[in-house]
Amino acid sequence: MWYLILGCDAPDTLPQRLAARGEHLARLQALRDAGRLLLAGPLPAVDAEDPGPAGFTGSLIVAEFEDLAAAQAFAEADPYVKAGVYASVEVRPFRQVLP
Repeated sequence: MWYLILGCDAPDTLPQRLAARGEHLARLQALRDAGRLLLAGPLPAVDAEDPGPAGFTGSLIVAEFEDLAAAQAFAEADPYVKAGVYASVEVRPFRQVLP
């Protein structure tokens, strides 16, 4: 089943985000390579492709997991969680309708 993972950044954590980005992306690329990633990306803090020093307010991941517990375990092990980037993480079942 598909699950939505929404990580909300803590204030002023852009340096920690940038430092943990490589490890974070490696996990997402592994999901993609396994055919289990629908989409993923950051949420810019301002209306711009590159928010610069404004940074990001969080990240969104939609991926396939065996069950809710597996999705939660994946989210809790995210490098952004370990680096203190995310103030909170929400995991919910997701059902794709379109496209």
